[in-house]
Amino acid sequence: MKSPRTVCTPLTLLWRRPAGSAALVVLASSSLACGPTDMATVAAGSLEVALFRDGTVASFKDRATGTEYLPHGAAPALLTLRAGGEDLPPISATYDDGESVVTLTYGDGLEARVAITRRETHARLEILSISRPERVELAVWGPYPTTIDSLIGETVGVVRGPTFAMGLLSLNPRTLGGYPWNENDAMPQLDIFESGDYDDLSEEGKRAVLYRVEAAKPDSLGSTLQAYVRDRSRTRIVPNWGHERYVVPPFHDDGVVGSAIALFGSPVEEALATVGAIEVAERLPHPTIDGEWGKTARTASAAYVILPFGEATLDRAVEITLQAGLRYLYHGEPFRTWGHFPLDPDFFPNGVEGLREAVERAEARGVMLGVHVLSNFITTDDAYVTPVPDPRLARVGTATLEEAVSATATELPLAEPDFFGPSAGDNLHAAVVGDEIVRFRALSTEAPWRLLDVERGAFGTAAAAHEAGTEVGRLADHGYRVFLSDADLTVEMARTLADLFNRTGLRQISFDGLEGNRSTGMGNYGEILMTHTWYEALSEDIRGHYIADASRTSHYFWHVYTRMNWGEPWYAGFRESQTEYRLKNQAYFRRNMMPGMLGWFRMQAETSVEDIQWMLARSAAFDAGYALVTSFEAVDGNGRSDQILDLIGRWEAARMADAFSAEQKRRMEDIANEFHLDGSGDGPWTLYQIHAVTHRLAGGARQPGEPSARSFPFTNPVGEQTSRFLLTAEGGPVRNVILGLDGVARLEIPGRLETGETLAYEGGNEAVVYSGTWQRLRQVPLRGRGLTVLPGDHEMVVDAELEEGVQLRVELRLWSEGEAVGVR
Repeated sequence: MKSPRTVCTPLTLLWRRPAGSAALVVLASSSLACGPTDMATVAAGSLEVALFRDGTVASFKDRATGTEYLPHGAAPALLTLRAGGEDLPPISATYDDGESVVTLTYGDGLEARVAITRRETHARLEILSISRPERVELAVWGPYPTTIDSLIGETVGVVRGPTFAMGLLSLNPRTLGGYPWNENDAMPQLDIFESGDYDDLSEEGKRAVLYRVEAAKPDSLGSTLQAYVRDRSRTRIVPNWGHERYVVPPFHDDGVVGSAIALFGSPVEEALATVGAIEVAERLPHPTIDGEWGKTARTASAAYVILPFGEATLDRAVEITLQAGLRYLYHGEPFRTWGHFPLDPDFFPNGVEGLREAVERAEARGVMLGVHVLSNFITTDDAYVTPVPDPRLARVGTATLEEAVSATATELPLAEPDFFGPSAGDNLHAAVVGDEIVRFRALSTEAPWRLLDVERGAFGTAAAAHEAGTEVGRLADHGYRVFLSDADLTVEMARTLADLFNRTGLRQISFDGLEGNRSTGMGNYGEILMTHTWYEALSEDIRGHYIADASRTSHYFWHVYTRMNWGEPWYAGFRESQTEYRLKNQAYFRRNMMPGMLGWFRMQAETSVEDIQWMLARSAAFDAGYALVTSFEAVDGNGRSDQILDLIGRWEAARMADAFSAEQKRRMEDIANEFHLDGSGDGPWTLYQIHAVTHRLAGGARQPGEPSARSFPFTNPVGEQTSRFLLTAEGGPVRNVILGLDGVARLEIPGRLETGETLAYEGGNEAVVYSGTWQRLRQVPLRGRGLTVLPGDHEMVVDAELEEGVQLRVELRLWSEGEAVGVR
């Protein structure tokens, strides 16, 4: 391996603009003088790339400062070919006189011609031709090692240091960001704690933890940049989708030839703008929101409402959205089935025309509508499945019938057992025979091979007799108990969704379950195939203003989508459901220059104002939007809905105005801290930090003479005040609560709290009791004076009448002095 620091006189490449061309091309200025160590240099924005005459990279250098970013001693191949299962680095490189073309020579007589075109911001590298292309399985750009390790944008393919950024962008969908680590082309998502390189990462890299490894990767020397393209013209069998053997049919997309990447360097503060400029120059997707590029528009991270509106309920849903100060309203389940995506007539009795009219009504009031889709999931009652299954339903693999079978046979004899054994990826246990879908319990454990306990004519298909030799295809499926698509059907479904947007004017979509497109056998390429096809089929009007998010993303999809928004509300309490994952995602978004999003939060009838403000403080801290999932029943059932919606609008207005200081955001990142925001409209606002202290008094058996009261220590870190508090009865009723402070203050709360009721005290001589759904029930007079809490350590004594198994939850809420928050 040659060192770039020991070369002779370099061969300098000159750049000129041919007549009538916008592109710049490379010309060699002289013949070689020093043999194989001579170099050619390529300008790629602020980056200078030097190439050895053996086709390896000699240098990655900042053109302005001369700083070298290629690790010492590294000389990665510009382009590696895989043939016969062997990775072949180039042996030599020649530069065609008068053309911007490098010819790379490999073993076994292979050659690759690579065009290098200089743009203002980057260099474009494209494979023009491959000799004996039938032998080449794939081609790899890189991996190119760098010493940059401050921020590693593994998805976008940009790595950033203190002052300089480098990037690699794929310029077409078939050029996958990443390396062929997996034959199924599904890029790994890994916890870097499990990586052997962890100890060598920067502190920023260690804090990031979760890496979705693709176009950039953490490395012991810093980072690597890589992309590859696979020839897909032949059938392959790979591990995929929980199956050890999965058939990948041929897919014709021109193969390796035409694969292209952009390499660039820039000052770190210009990295995102440079990516945008490359998108425009290379005609990559460059969608906008309100006329601004989606990756920089403030609206890109806007919060939105998920509410099951319909033609009849749209106006009420728009009212709720506007009351929350939001602009986007999104339907979580608008379709009767997935696959053909017919609209649910319960919501849209007038079908597409009814949805189009709803879009127009909403937009007239300033609200944009969107829909949620499960990408290529196909429900078992969709027309792709029943009554006649579409031949493009994804198949794990195919066998043939050993013998003819009747329409009532409950065992199917197979000539081959391949693809039908036990699998972690099997949920519906389904296979297709002719125009019939069958379900089976298991495959026999030995020859003669048979599918056992077969249900005939499943999912509304017709049971029929089948001749010997008839194909039996095992269907791929998903844990949602749906079928999936092959590549051709993926394309058709994407175009169906685009047609719905074009016909109705919808402005927001979420590609949930995008990983389902791995059923194509093409991994990340399958995901890109769906989203890129959708984008290409959109009208110019929709491309000019849409928001697209997903539960995951990938390198090329980065250009199509606006943001990733994942974090589900179904698994635990409002504050607990996937909280750690949501926060890890924020570091991922920052590394990858994406708008921040917190995921979905569910507002129910029981949701408290305190929980909502806890979430809103996190939104402000990370400058991250969110989805508020709710229903008409929840809004009507929550006694404090008006207050909650007002708070959402207040916090969102302050966040979108970039009103919070860096120090305020830093404190709000800590999920243990709570806050309240006062103000309205366009500000200014006042922020209060709330120090919440929670204790529980439990009922139960005691020793004779043992007092029922319990002492709880706490600290007041802020100024003197009368403490606000919340008292909640859990597991049964609570009577006659007494609160004492430091042995000298006593506050009696007579009466009874029923299970789930909360007493809220904000000051004065009375408290308010709320139901479990925050309906105001009654006012309760207090005996004694409010608990005046001085700064420092204290002891609270809590007493009450409660039975065994019942608890009284006591939450003290100590407010700091207000802080100014204003438009900056």
